[in-house]
Amino acid sequence: MHGVRDDARPPRRTRSSRTLVLDLVRTRGPISRVELAGLTGLTQAAISHAVRALLDEGLIRESGAKEWTGGKPRVMLTIDPAARCGVGVQLGEDWLVVVVTDARGDVVARTRVRGARDDAPPDVVAAVAHHVRTLLRVAGLPPERVVGVGLAVPGTLDLDAGAVLGSGTLGRWHGFPVRDALAEAVGLPVVLDNDATAAAIGEYWGGAGAGTAAHCTLYMGAGIGAGVVVGGAVLRGASGNTGPLGLMRLRRDAAGAGPVLEELAAPRAVVARARAAVAAGATTSARLSATGDPYADFGALATAAVQGDALALALVEESAEHVADAAVTLANLLDLDSLVLAGPSFSTAGSLYAQVVERRLDAEFQAAERHGVAVALSRHLADAAAVGAAALVLAEELGTLPRGARR
Repeated sequence: MHGVRDDARPPRRTRSSRTLVLDLVRTRGPISRVELAGLTGLTQAAISHAVRALLDEGLIRESGAKEWTGGKPRVMLTIDPAARCGVGVQLGEDWLVVVVTDARGDVVARTRVRGARDDAPPDVVAAVAHHVRTLLRVAGLPPERVVGVGLAVPGTLDLDAGAVLGSGTLGRWHGFPVRDALAEAVGLPVVLDNDATAAAIGEYWGGAGAGTAAHCTLYMGAGIGAGVVVGGAVLRGASGNTGPLGLMRLRRDAAGAGPVLEELAAPRAVVARARAAVAAGATTSARLSATGDPYADFGALATAAVQGDALALALVEESAEHVADAAVTLANLLDLDSLVLAGPSFSTAGSLYAQVVERRLDAEFQAAERHGVAVALSRHLADAAAVGAAALVLAEELGTLPRGARR
């Protein structure tokens, strides 16, 4: 329940030998039993027992590749990508993305359509269910291999009730029990999480953040959020609602508290400044829509910025500086060593944002004579929350969820 105290939560499960072996086969395979024993510290007997269980479950297979060491060849183990699949749904005001991934996290089917905007939640859920059924049919996946649906939603969530408590970009969804509504519509179990946290779990599952001590995925869709993995554990907070970065107030002004980050850097803010500049006589090669669609307009501005249009480039770089202010604050507060930019709003001009964020972090940490912060764009970028949501449901099914990733 929202606001539940830590001491009321069930204890976390320890990672079993099965979990350790499966995670290593998934991330480092093909790998031998001897290598697994060396990496885990488990006995050969424990490794053999875990491997046999995973082979019997059909989760891993002997790859046929053999490692020659001068004596008896070692049989290599690898994950069976077709053993399980997960569905990921990225629900936003800007875009609705549905993906199907295999057990390795590779995308095997995907669709991306206009986001929720002002549509009624039940209508959006029905549309999502239709897309899920269509993708599974097109991919030709038997129902028994589909472990469930991961649903990534922006805003403040009640993870126990599966409901949206509040969202700056999805105002009509307040109190809506989206998890249960989608589960009923698709006939599959549904796991709900915040979009930025889902994206961070996806980076961890995919290996990008697995070797870091303190990783952050900074996510920008219609709004701005952050998902954080520290020491292999997802940072959750008291109610599972860490990371609403867009609500951060970076400065005060003469009138009072000053704007929040989303009012300075998110797509709607950038587009509003572009339209005001054009109305005042500025010129740009970006073609702004007649309908005032902020996400189509932001895409046009991002394209123009990459192509060197002066007004668009100035506006995107201004947005990037605000994002970098937040990134520097996060990096100092959490002592980050890795930061990934993800989300549909980085899909075109992400490299411009990354350059600014990297420059600012390098200057900040070098001045303090501290370690560096690796900055990168997500390999899934526009679909990062959907891919992360699929990873969330797969990891929960396979028992390899990053520690702390569910309450």
